[in-house]
Amino acid sequence: MTTLKKNASASAAGKPSGLAYLVGRLDHVLNQRLRDRLVPVGLTVPQYTALSVFRVHGALSNAQLATRTMISPQSANEMVKQMDAKGWIERRPDPAHGRIIQISLTEAGHAVLAQCDAMVVEIEAMMCPGLDDSARQQLQAQLRAAVRALSVQGL
Repeated sequence: MTTLKKNASASAAGKPSGLAYLVGRLDHVLNQRLRDRLVPVGLTVPQYTALSVFRVHGALSNAQLATRTMISPQSANEMVKQMDAKGWIERRPDPAHGRIIQISLTEAGHAVLAQCDAMVVEIEAMMCPGLDDSARQQLQAQLRAAVRALSVQGL
């Protein structure tokens, strides 16, 4: 029996199977764990993601932030207002385009992000207890490749 037929028969029997299901479950459980750990710091999972994106990409517009954090521009705008009120980000007019506002991390944003990074590392260690550094890097590379492959196909 081919793998496709095995997966189809498992699904037909009412039992979820396949990589997509496991990734979905992982996403759900990981988000729950992150939410539980970030709440005491006053941070949501999307805010942690946004702060992490700013650290990697530097200053971004609201539209760029929405795309990179996988939320709507309206949700990104509300999140930016909340993070600005907490002093984690600053907004400045783009010097090349006056109507675009560039958003970037402040010192306080870097500090809260560093505090939360330690929590995320603990969760990742719980998630993959048997992986050494090399295996972890391989897994990250495979996951990045999967994201790229699906993104290229426009899904």
